[in-house]
Amino acid sequence: MRREHTVPEYGFFLSCEEYQPADLLRQARMAEQAGFTRLAISDHYHPWTDAQGSSPFVWSMIGALSEATDLPVTTLVTCPTVRVNPAIIAQAAATSAVLTHGRFRLGVGTGEALNEHILGDVWPDFRIRAEMLDEAVRVMRQLFSGRAVFHEGKHYTVRDAKLYTLPLQPPPVYVSAFGPKAAELAGRIGDGLITMKPNRQTIDVFRGAGGVGKPVIGGLKACVDSDRQRAVETVRRLWASEVLPGELGRVLPSMSHFEQASTLVGDEAVAKEFPCGDDPGVHLEAIDAYEKAGFDEIYIGSVGPRYEDFFEFYADRILPRAGAAAMAGSGAG
Repeated sequence: MRREHTVPEYGFFLSCEEYQPADLLRQARMAEQAGFTRLAISDHYHPWTDAQGSSPFVWSMIGALSEATDLPVTTLVTCPTVRVNPAIIAQAAATSAVLTHGRFRLGVGTGEALNEHILGDVWPDFRIRAEMLDEAVRVMRQLFSGRAVFHEGKHYTVRDAKLYTLPLQPPPVYVSAFGPKAAELAGRIGDGLITMKPNRQTIDVFRGAGGVGKPVIGGLKACVDSDRQRAVETVRRLWASEVLPGELGRVLPSMSHFEQASTLVGDEAVAKEFPCGDDPGVHLEAIDAYEKAGFDEIYIGSVGPRYEDFFEFYADRILPRAGAAAMAGSGAG
């Protein structure tokens, strides 16, 4: 069973792996001026490769964003299981919701070895990570209630913990999924689904597992450049890691491993995965795949140093047409 189609919103994705804090804040302001209505921001300890070259602490960034813009903010995504205890993530999320006047959502997922193994913890297989995420979400929801929490679980112990800085409503918890098992978990425990590919099957599993009526969000990265080949080369240099197949993105433990694996990714694979250049049709076609799959919010991130060109291009040539196409497709007048 699928959710009735709605006209999607278009948000901007802030990539902490590629841009320093000052650039991210500037992008957030430019996104609001360009007509994007939401922000999403990544939460990792490392970039995927040295070439990306950045990794600010997401909770500091959200505090700064709350003063820089009025747009809602969602983490895409936080892992509240290994590197940071869910009781701490609950406090960070609650404070973020207060600072943003209730416009914060906590996106969570089972994480990647690259970011979560840094304290020497064993990196579990997916089944264990899913168990941990399930329990972590339960712990955080208990803390969002404002009551003192005593939790003795399989993976976490929380004793006499109570949050004193809380928003009027608990922040929604959206769960990331890349396959059917994770989509089923998201349907059971999440207030919404995060999935980065326009895969209708993943959404259907989510709906069937309890996700009917809940939002689906995700998106893509794009490189705007008058020279399409230069755009493709920019993306391959910075984001070839996103084209790696299967579970590699979840299990490779170091940037050097991602760099080695990324040498197998060619220009053709990059051009197929990312809209590159300044042909509006290429960008609109990529966005349209998410609209047709039934996404409620589509986040687009800019790749490379020419992000001023990205915002001008999307403000003038993409967002007006994407919104009009979505309205026509929904039957809205």
